[in-house]
Amino acid sequence: MAPVGGAALAGAGYWAVLSRCCGRVVVAPLFGAAAYSSVPAVEGQQREASTRRRGRTPQFHAPPRTERMAVDQDWSSVYPTAAVFKPASVPLPIRMGYPVKRGVPPPKEGNLELMKIPNFLHLTPPAIKKHCAALKDFCTEWPSALDSDEKCEQHFPIEIETVDYVSSGTSIRNPKARVVTLKVKLSNLNLDDHAKKKLIKLVGERYCKDTDMLTITTDRCPLRRQNYDYGIHLLTVLYHESWKTEMWESEKSEEDMEEYIWENSRSQKNALDTLLRIKASENVSNVTKEDLLASEVVKNYRNSVIALKNEGETENNMSQYKESVKKLLNIQALP
Repeated sequence: MAPVGGAALAGAGYWAVLSRCCGRVVVAPLFGAAAYSSVPAVEGQQREASTRRRGRTPQFHAPPRTERMAVDQDWSSVYPTAAVFKPASVPLPIRMGYPVKRGVPPPKEGNLELMKIPNFLHLTPPAIKKHCAALKDFCTEWPSALDSDEKCEQHFPIEIETVDYVSSGTSIRNPKARVVTLKVKLSNLNLDDHAKKKLIKLVGERYCKDTDMLTITTDRCPLRRQNYDYGIHLLTVLYHESWKTEMWESEKSEEDMEEYIWENSRSQKNALDTLLRIKASENVSNVTKEDLLASEVVKNYRNSVIALKNEGETENNMSQYKESVKKLLNIQALP
């Protein structure tokens, strides 16, 4: 131990004791005066002396990368793949967050809100062009025979629709992206009359009569590929099931039919019997049923009856039915 500040302490009328403990210098009075510490000043002086002895220089922080970027740089080399937002690599004054005290949102430096959400800095138009140029060698040319939508629909009747979503969240995957919609026209499928009617009965509201379009939407599975396979499986099962003829289907009566069929119906038989009796009263005997069915009067009556049965009793259908009956029975219009 050694005395510190002897002249000053002697003038104060007491002796001091200098002790060094754990790198700190403490001056304590002998007669119960309050102790004090000279830690900050001594530690700073020791640090500077140690730095000068070892030849070290103070640390120098390099400026951010945004200040050294060229205007015509290759941006795809800065963000080659999907990565979290880097404030030192994006030369844009981006701000995001809740403004404090009616001020502006926080800047990009140390902004956690910008780091939470996914970004598309790696999918700029130049980067997408590079990707397309790299994939072009693995692609084939579009078939020259498919030069119209009609030909595409003829050779590829099944249409698949999927949707990709862009959302701000913790993940770039949206649960709605798994939904797959399958569309096909029944006229493009190899179906007879029985199979088509049975398929329409099985699918229910999924078939649109106006557009002849069958729409199947699948979203039960967690992945899009699984829903696509499930949709193709459903279409295959429906197609093969529609071609099956059960035993009870042969027992269907006219009232059980999905739509009214005029051929071999009671309306056709009654119309032919009536016309044959009219011809017999007129002494016309060389008329056959085939000739009567091919006549214009019977065709108009057939169409009006089918429209009345299938579409309902509308004003237009009732008017057409009235006129066709008058022509069929050769009834003159009333004055």
